[in-house]
Amino acid sequence: MSDTIDEEFNETGPIDYLIVEFPGTRLTGEGMPLLLDLVERGIVRILDLTFVKKEPDGSLTALELADLTGDGQLDLTVFEGASSGLLGDDDISEAAKALEPGSSAAVLVYENLWAAPMVGALRRAGAQLVASGRIPVQDVLAALTAVEDAGSPV
Repeated sequence: MSDTIDEEFNETGPIDYLIVEFPGTRLTGEGMPLLLDLVERGIVRILDLTFVKKEPDGSLTALELADLTGDGQLDLTVFEGASSGLLGDDDISEAAKALEPGSSAAVLVYENLWAAPMVGALRRAGAQLVASGRIPVQDVLAALTAVEDAGSPV
């Protein structure tokens, strides 16, 4: 890596992705102001945001931001052009495998800016990430329910 790229990497927070499925094209946009708030407060940086529809025959259709609701109330144009190049056609095709036919999805790649200073300090100290993951909310709820049912304090 060149010194410039290495320096940029050292100051980059963890990068995550989400695939959020919606029945049909019923994207209400309720979460979009919250996402915009996270961006404005410097908590996350949107690297890629793509909307797709999986047709009943399994084929994919890219959805334009302006076409998502057609109700004139949901303005997603603030996210237009959110494309870093990290998310390619192969990634979109892979993401579509998780979708039900006839549904649509938002595919989001974002940097966790809140963690960048800590991660940068760790990298400068020679530390490196050796594992990462997420615990599904359903698993957390099941574990908490099991603890509660057993009468053990959390």
